[in-house]
Amino acid sequence: MKSIHWPGNIAQAKIIQEHLRAKVKIVRLKKKPRFIAGVDGAFSERRVFAAACLFSYPDLEFIAETTAVARITFPYVPGFLSFREGPAIIHAVERLKTKPDLILVDGQGIAHPRGIGIASHIGVLLDIPTIGCAKSRLIGRFSEPGLKKGRWSPLLHEGKIIGAVLRTRDGIRPLFVSPGHRISFVDSIDIVLACTRHYRISEPLRRADFLSKKARRERSAG
Repeated sequence: MKSIHWPGNIAQAKIIQEHLRAKVKIVRLKKKPRFIAGVDGAFSERRVFAAACLFSYPDLEFIAETTAVARITFPYVPGFLSFREGPAIIHAVERLKTKPDLILVDGQGIAHPRGIGIASHIGVLLDIPTIGCAKSRLIGRFSEPGLKKGRWSPLLHEGKIIGAVLRTRDGIRPLFVSPGHRISFVDSIDIVLACTRHYRISEPLRRADFLSKKARRERSAG
C-alpha cells in the first residue's frame, strides 16, 4: 500500500476529511464476505495500541490476530479520532496474512459531523468495506428502538438517515451502527447482527478490544 500522509494539525485534518468524504461509497455489498476483521485501539499517555482480529463469516471462527503500536502525533479533538488511532489500526490490518473482506470498526462511519468517521476514513484508505459500530452517538436524533434484538430505528441528521440505532441484545442499550465505506445501511445492520452472539458487542470487536488493552497492559508492565 502506498504511504499515507497523516496531518499534525486540525486545519490539515479538515482538508483531508473533505477529500476523503468525496470518495465514500454507500452501496450494497457485491458479495457476502468470507473474512471479517474487528479493529480497536487502546491509548496510553503517548501511544496507541491497535488490534485487528480476523474471523470467518458467517460461522465466526477465529482465524488470526495482530497488533501494532504507534506514537500519538495528533491531539484529542472530538470528530478527529481517525488521526490519533488510524495509523496504528491500518498497520495492524496490514499485518494480517489474510486480507479481510470487511472491517468492523469501534467508532463512527458516516454518522459524523463531516460524514467521515474513523470507519469511513479507514475504509477509503484501505479500499475495503467498513462498518462503524459505536457505543454512543456523536450526532443525530433518534427514537428508542424496540427492546428485542434486531429492532432498530433510524439515526437522523439534517433530514437524512446517517445510521441505525440497533438493539443487539434484548433489553440492552443499543449500538449506533453506520456504513463506513462500500456498504449499505441494510447490509451494515445485517452483518452486525450476524456477528453478535451472546453480548452487546460483536465477537470480532470484543476480541479486538480485549487484545488492544492487553497489548497496552503488557507494554506498561514491561
